[in-house]
Amino acid sequence: MQGVESLDKLTLPIFIHTQKDSPLMNMVRPVSLLLAPLSALVASAVLAQDLQFTLYNETSSALVEFYISTSESDSWEENLIVTPIEAGSSATVTIADGETVCEYDIFGVFENGAEAEDYELNLCELGSYTYTE
Repeated sequence: MQGVESLDKLTLPIFIHTQKDSPLMNMVRPVSLLLAPLSALVASAVLAQDLQFTLYNETSSALVEFYISTSESDSWEENLIVTPIEAGSSATVTIADGETVCEYDIFGVFENGAEAEDYELNLCELGSYTYTE
């Protein structure tokens, strides 16, 4: 997973069993309660990684607009292209939306006016997407 080298190195709280009213037990409770939100934060950070894939334009026209949204959404997000992806070129697309889903819908607009849509793509598994004619 990106951002976490190994879950083996993750330090988890150690619980010590002592008598109920001992001073040591009174110290362990607050520490373990403080660590619980930290573990939840680490777990959510691991799950919500940026998604990257390569977008190939194997058409004869430049890709001038590219929209993406989760498959559950009813509308497109903003255009992700700043510089057109020329015919025969590729670009790396990074989706940093904080989502933990892999299925997205995509919509491309080309310089010649052509449009192309595709739905329910598992971009986590694909790793790339290619526009062809």
